[in-house]
Amino acid sequence: MSSRCKYYMLIITIMVITASIPSIKVNAMDGHEILAQQINQLINNDPALNGAIAGISIRSAADGKIIYDHQGDVRLRPASNMKLITAAAALNILGENYTFVTEVLTDGPMKKKTLNGSLYLKGKGDPTLLKSDFDQIAVEIKKHGIKKINGNIVGDDTWYDDVRYSLDLPWSDEMTHYGAQISALTASPTQDYDAGSVKVVVQPATRKGDKPIVKMTPKTNYLKIVNHAVTGAEESKKNITIERVHAKNTITIKGTIPIKEKPEQDWIGVWDPTRYAMSLLKQSLTEHGIQVTGKLKTGMVPDTAKMLTTHHSIPLSELLVPFMKLSNNVHAEILIKEMGKVKGKGSWENGLKVLNSELVKFGVNPKTLVLRDGSGVSHVNLIPANQLSQLLFAVQKEKWFSSYLQSLPVAGAPEKMIGGTLRNRLNDPLVRGRVKAKTGTISTVSSISGYVKTKSGQTLIFSILLNNLLEDTKGKKVEDRMLTIIANQ
Repeated sequence: MSSRCKYYMLIITIMVITASIPSIKVNAMDGHEILAQQINQLINNDPALNGAIAGISIRSAADGKIIYDHQGDVRLRPASNMKLITAAAALNILGENYTFVTEVLTDGPMKKKTLNGSLYLKGKGDPTLLKSDFDQIAVEIKKHGIKKINGNIVGDDTWYDDVRYSLDLPWSDEMTHYGAQISALTASPTQDYDAGSVKVVVQPATRKGDKPIVKMTPKTNYLKIVNHAVTGAEESKKNITIERVHAKNTITIKGTIPIKEKPEQDWIGVWDPTRYAMSLLKQSLTEHGIQVTGKLKTGMVPDTAKMLTTHHSIPLSELLVPFMKLSNNVHAEILIKEMGKVKGKGSWENGLKVLNSELVKFGVNPKTLVLRDGSGVSHVNLIPANQLSQLLFAVQKEKWFSSYLQSLPVAGAPEKMIGGTLRNRLNDPLVRGRVKAKTGTISTVSSISGYVKTKSGQTLIFSILLNNLLEDTKGKKVEDRMLTIIANQ
């Protein structure tokens, strides 16, 4: 073959290969060329993005026009950025003032301070019930003159269906607070409202070799603690594990905690949150001098039952703060089921149908999305960055937007219920306090979407979705560098 033929063959081969490589769409509006140049340089040169996929969308908050787009129409896993969609739909359907109601009823008569019948605890999705709330319920029951319940405590969780886990929840998340079972009747350990879980704290004993001290919130005998851990020497290494046995309420603690070490703590999802809530009510009744002769059972409230008292949760506008700032998965899934219940049935399937139909009102195209849950824990969820930024633009006109915006984590704000998942990020004085955004993390995925006030005084909307990362923690550093570039425009 002649050298000229070889040259033409080489040119043809290069043309074929070039045509087969998918083009990466990068758009920048006039006046934002420097922004585009700086972000493109970061994308092309940061080693954390080698082999990864980045979907980036930046819009003007004033008119919604896209000023930068890098693969913005490519469907990517959003992780907890999914909660931006869930929260918006919930505010639109349920309203800022929506509260979850818990009802206490009975089917029996009272005679001489004895209730001859069962006490029914009907849950309607409240994720904020604390032990103190069950104490208050006990006080209200006592006001009726009841000192003895000659019957069972029956938990009714039929407000939602009986499916406890979302379709794609990893089996390894079952014992965690962020993978806790979803029930219409549940309880939380603290005002972080990690529904369906308990808080476990392990602190060293005062003598080396002794078992560490274990404290559980709320104090309950619903779960059993098996403590195999030991207090180690001051120079020993901390390696405490706190795990619940599958399908049981036994928490096993193993490992070593040095004698002067700070306590180790974790939140553990319980098995069967319905019975967990019932057990807390029975405990409160006993502590308030009300004797219960029967057992804990599950069932439905009969039509003939009479209401004794009700308990209302905090309004949705307030619940959004721990939900969004602390990225609470259980809240997200409860909201999905509640939206489904308002429109018919409290299930994931029905709730997600409602969610999809609601998105159209915000200019989001449901046909471009794959939605499998409300929290973003699923690796099957797929959302383009341009659709998330469109949502964030559209919600600005809603009457509930101030509650929505207030629920977002604030960059560098140290208070937990202000900074949330951004309290230890973006501490640079040029950025701190100027970014309000929802973060997201699942294995190989990091995301952040929200609003940023730039150096020039304009507000920009952004969505950054990073997928196929080798280390999602390195994705956070890429996001922070990118947001610093955007903020300094």
